[in-house]
Amino acid sequence: MARTFTLIDGRSLEYLVSGPDDGFALVWLHGTPSCYLQVPCLATAYEKRGIKVITVSRPGYSGSTRNKGRRVVDAVADIQALLVHLGVKKCCVGGWSGGGADALACAARLQGCVAVLCVAAFAPYDAEGLDWLAGKEEASIKGFQAAMEGEEELLKHIGPARLGMLNSDAATVVDGLSNSFPQLDKEAMLGNKELSLNLVESMRQGLKDSCDGWVDDNMAMLAPWGFDLHEIKVPISLYQGGVDNTVPFAHGEWFATHLPQEKLKKHLLRDQGHISIFLGQEEEIMDELLEMVES
Repeated sequence: MARTFTLIDGRSLEYLVSGPDDGFALVWLHGTPSCYLQVPCLATAYEKRGIKVITVSRPGYSGSTRNKGRRVVDAVADIQALLVHLGVKKCCVGGWSGGGADALACAARLQGCVAVLCVAAFAPYDAEGLDWLAGKEEASIKGFQAAMEGEEELLKHIGPARLGMLNSDAATVVDGLSNSFPQLDKEAMLGNKELSLNLVESMRQGLKDSCDGWVDDNMAMLAPWGFDLHEIKVPISLYQGGVDNTVPFAHGEWFATHLPQEKLKKHLLRDQGHISIFLGQEEEIMDELLEMVES
């Protein structure tokens, strides 16, 4: 069962600890919109390796209080405080999609972080040489265009989407979501009931009270992140799918050339999408992360 931790500024941070008490800790940062619930295929890989997994609902999602105006780097202080509370001195951090930038912030600033897994992460909006919106699916483009006009316009766009997720049955939500993805991801969702229902439940749980987390994620992606990639000194395992239309391939290519190169493991998989990227290679993903922890 998820618990809440009260941060120094009075906000609540919702989290769940799974796995053995003496296992090496992995902090997992979910995508947009979502919550602390684990990705099922990754959960199986964690269990096999005796990893202690700390999943967190990022601010504004589920039981975690909003941190309005947050920057990407602000995730570090929250995670640091939680780790102190849990008595965890060393960990690795994983982030997917909207949580990928937060994971990179942890790579740069989180004390005790020894390695990071970054899957399908957005590059900075001001990334040199990157057409940031190119290749994204239509609804995502409209969402970020609305965010450029401010929070009020963004709410007009994502508010109805939230209500649709909350008021429709799971099968309808799965069908609607799958139609926004490329064929590869659609097949991954429709062919894996456990995964698709987990995605729907994670979104619903994350959005049960408001759109706050979703709003703040979009606004934070468009603003300066508050740290520099050159600050990163720990190993990074980078994954990006070539047919991903949520976070286009060009974002992964940009990271592959702009993250510190000496400890970077690049996996630019042209035949994978935003969701399919986990299926069938979760064992390899976890093994490489643990190798980096031990190096």
